[in-house]
Amino acid sequence: MTRIVIVGASAAGLAAAETLRREGYDGTLTLVGDEPHPPYDRPPLSKQVLAGQWGPERLALRAPADLAALGLDLRLGTAATGVDPAARTVLLADGRSTRERDLPYDGLVIATGVRPRLLPGSGGDAAHVLRTVEDALALRDRLRPGRHLVVVGAGFLGAEAAAVARGLGAEVTLLEPAPVPLAHAVGERIGDLLAAVHRAHGVRLRTGVTVREVLDGGRGVRLADGEEIPADDVLVAIGSRPNTEWLAGSGLPVDDGLVCDAYCAAAPGVYGAGDVARWHHPRFGTALRVEHRTHAAEQGMAAARNLLRPEGRRPFAPVPYFWSDQYGLKVQAYGHLRGHDELAVVAGDLAEHRFLAVYRTGDHLTGALAVGMPPRAIRPWRAAVAARTPWHEALREAAPGTSAGTISPVP
Repeated sequence: MTRIVIVGASAAGLAAAETLRREGYDGTLTLVGDEPHPPYDRPPLSKQVLAGQWGPERLALRAPADLAALGLDLRLGTAATGVDPAARTVLLADGRSTRERDLPYDGLVIATGVRPRLLPGSGGDAAHVLRTVEDALALRDRLRPGRHLVVVGAGFLGAEAAAVARGLGAEVTLLEPAPVPLAHAVGERIGDLLAAVHRAHGVRLRTGVTVREVLDGGRGVRLADGEEIPADDVLVAIGSRPNTEWLAGSGLPVDDGLVCDAYCAAAPGVYGAGDVARWHHPRFGTALRVEHRTHAAEQGMAAARNLLRPEGRRPFAPVPYFWSDQYGLKVQAYGHLRGHDELAVVAGDLAEHRFLAVYRTGDHLTGALAVGMPPRAIRPWRAAVAARTPWHEALREAAPGTSAGTISPVP
């Protein structure tokens, strides 16, 4: 294997490139990215960058010298527009002309990530999204006392942005179609708690409302019942779509992402990593597509190893990890929380906004979440999730002195 191409120059793509070099690959290594920037970190966009605490220069994932040491054929500001697995070529757009160019490969890692979902009327400059550094800077310049921000979507991204906007003195209306924000992911009781925290900080949180469209010029939104909510700015945070359109006609399997097996392989010599990859998780027995920073790097490393040494491939079976910061509260979680059947608090107290909860799916422990707790409180649960510990055993072995009790069974 003398030519490896990685499409996607963010956390997953960079991790794949570094792993290939670390594992001894010394052939041509091309890293393609459609943004003009070297690989940078995205989680701070909705936190430190939006709050004005960090400038863009702090986002770089590697120093220029470290990036140069990888000996990459770096193609930034260049979009991949197609792939031919039979000919083993990637088609690249040439930003300097209307021509396209074929880039040959022996091995390919697809790490093209996701893009924000939009609402009718939210294209162009009519509304903000938060995916790139330019997005974060454009919204940051608008947040100040006396201005009103409407945030559509109370998931983690929307909630973080709402918290930052309130901290900067802006008025915030947060709109969510579900009765309880994040209930599908963390459970109703914890979703209610996070909602109460936002309201306590002055956010006008409205649940059970559907936004039909963004008004002309981004001057507000129109709800499904016709009500209009005026705003100075609108942030659309209603989830994302995997960047797979460029794979049309390639024959590669696409279904809510690039479909991969347990080894992250989509086809011979083609592997997926990061937010775009939907792979079979052998530990949880289901197909997952995970949009978290830590996961992207881990999957990039796994895909690179399996591509480089197919005879020694190993299934990719991580315990996903994510975190969120809102009003000084740190939320941390391990495992697969969605679709859980039951949750229980095993440490702390919900009322004090300092607790650790664990999650059951079927007969096994499948996740753990901590709010306002130090990292050491939740770390031991990672191994218990990885071991698929039986539920009753997990509760029995909870730290001495804690009271484990069922909070909210989910039908």
